[in-house]
Amino acid sequence: LNRIKASGLKLRFCTNETQATREKFVKKLQGLGFDISVEEVTAPAPAACRILKERGLRPHLLVHDDLVPEFAEVDKANPNCVVIGDAADNFTYANLNEAFRVLIGMEKPVLISLGRGRYYKETDGLKLDVGAYMKALEYACDVQAEVVGKPAKMFFESALAEMGVTPEEAIMIGDDIVNDVGGAQQCGMRAVQVRTGKYRPCDENHPYVKPDAYVNNLAEAVDIILQQL
Repeated sequence: LNRIKASGLKLRFCTNETQATREKFVKKLQGLGFDISVEEVTAPAPAACRILKERGLRPHLLVHDDLVPEFAEVDKANPNCVVIGDAADNFTYANLNEAFRVLIGMEKPVLISLGRGRYYKETDGLKLDVGAYMKALEYACDVQAEVVGKPAKMFFESALAEMGVTPEEAIMIGDDIVNDVGGAQQCGMRAVQVRTGKYRPCDENHPYVKPDAYVNNLAEAVDIILQQL
């Protein structure tokens, strides 16, 4: 990452992280030795807050406890929508049922999901992601969720706008064949898949997403990008 910054290229970290505020997320990465600031992170919760305020929506939150501070400035009284994120252990039957009741009681249910990932990888193995629970609420309430985060086109477009570049000028590097690679390509960007993280060999036979390149790790991706300059 330091090599990218030294080269003068603009850099943005697009994350579907919804278990922590951007500040906490950045502190964690800084602790691992990454040179990164909050301003360089595009995350779903702040994007959702903009949407809520623009549309006068008051959310019932089904999110991780650590994410709640991101919604501090948003009116949450008498909810007229549900916002769902990767709530992890907060995905209890009682909490899902409460979100279901809020939605089903609305004349026009509004469900906003902070991503639609199926699963992600942590040190102790694969974990169900927000998309699985989003689908449960969609099915129960016969509603279509509005996705904020990868792979939503609007999410990638906001990251590009923050950098002041066109899709053709940008390259996405990610480990998620659908949310990272597919989402970026639908936005008109090129996308590289790393064979690390949640990557699985079957990704290379994906029926409709074909990365512009595969690399074995992030360093190799950086090498390729810098060689193009």
